[in-house]
Amino acid sequence: MNKHFILLIFAAMALSVSSGSFAKPNFEREEHTGGGGWHGRNADHPKGENRMRERRMREERGVERLKQHRWQAGYVMPQHYRGNAYKVDYKDNQLPKPKRNQQWYKINNDYILVDSDNNSILRIVGY
Repeated sequence: MNKHFILLIFAAMALSVSSGSFAKPNFEREEHTGGGGWHGRNADHPKGENRMRERRMREERGVERLKQHRWQAGYVMPQHYRGNAYKVDYKDNQLPKPKRNQQWYKINNDYILVDSDNNSILRIVGY
């Protein structure tokens, strides 16, 4: 009985000592030094507002860049456009029948024939 009690005490001590290693780190010291870093940056806006605005601007730049993309035969089709949403059926759009491993895509009112093996642009038809 005494041995079980002593083992129980040692187990409790071991658990209480090791639980300190799982404690959250203390970063308060850095916040009060005023040493720059992330603290105080963009303090005039609520915490997430700047990030949302920056993300939105980045996405808008990306969309504009993709809209202005100049398609040329021989170029590689950007991965953004390789999804099923851009694929079209040649019969429905009065396009020439593609050969094996070729697919028509509609991007910005242009029909683009792409080689499915290496994603290179083969032909561009503008309407």
